[in-house]
Amino acid sequence: MPEFDVLSFGETMAMLVADETGDLAGVNRFHKRIAGADSNVAIGLSRLGFQVGWLSRVGADSLGRFVVQALEKEGLDCRHVAVDPAHPTGFQLKSRTDDGSDPQVEYFRRGSAASHLSIDSITPTLLTARHLHATGIVPALSMTARQMSFELMTRMREAGRSLSFDPNLRPSLWASEALMIREINRHAALAHWVLPGLGEGRLLTGFDDPADIAAFYLDQGAEVVVIKLGPDGAYYRTALGEGFVAGVPVAQVVDTVGAGDGFAVGLISALLEGLDVTEAVRRANWIGSRAVQNRGDMEGLPTRNELLAEFNEANREQALAHRAGTNPCGRELARE
Repeated sequence: MPEFDVLSFGETMAMLVADETGDLAGVNRFHKRIAGADSNVAIGLSRLGFQVGWLSRVGADSLGRFVVQALEKEGLDCRHVAVDPAHPTGFQLKSRTDDGSDPQVEYFRRGSAASHLSIDSITPTLLTARHLHATGIVPALSMTARQMSFELMTRMREAGRSLSFDPNLRPSLWASEALMIREINRHAALAHWVLPGLGEGRLLTGFDDPADIAAFYLDQGAEVVVIKLGPDGAYYRTALGEGFVAGVPVAQVVDTVGAGDGFAVGLISALLEGLDVTEAVRRANWIGSRAVQNRGDMEGLPTRNELLAEFNEANREQALAHRAGTNPCGRELARE
């Protein structure tokens, strides 16, 4: 029996969030939270009832202890989080916005403990997980982290596990755009489910149309490609067909950070439960919309009970609202 339903890996940073709006230089009060796209997805899957293992490194410092305690409180198995006595836990500062605009974020992660992840971090126990979720952030942290990410994905693919991959581009962490594109696509070629945003897909493939972006990754070996279209929804394509699922309207956008992570939680959880791709994308859109209506990177991620209580009603209303609508891809597609 697998020890974990899902294995995820990456860097969880401590995050100091401003308590008042305005430029970070003028903010005097902050509160402490955690941040990290990879661990956001891990937390979201844990809240939905999956057993999730977390692979990472933190410093031998108070921020590292805070990070691990927060992850364990969310139900993540952190036995494979190493404590690095020589390198610190990464952290970030995040501004507060009240108008739905993107917050100002400043990172302090260069040389962090997590950037020293390496192939030595991989153990046989980790390879028994049913599913691996990876992003393009870990390969950007350092050469050793990139090697570990590619090796772990390769071993999991060879072991017959399912893999999902979200590019999560972080251009500032890469030495060049060309290196970023090459390495991200090399990792994506190992995944069964690939989840780029439209802008990411255009940069990574050179194609403009979602169908062509999806075809690029299908040709590389993916089985399902879903292109995130922001508030418009998402386009998906498999070897058997394509479709578009409209976005979920929201009354007010509070915080845009974490929307893509929420989308990944919805898609991965639904596919692991055996739902078809259309249903999986519908759930992904809903959790993404829920994320932007809550302040914080992962505060809007639902529990299993919240999913069961709220999703069916929201799904029914969405279907009625969009049944006669159009899609932003410019073609007639199978609809939800």
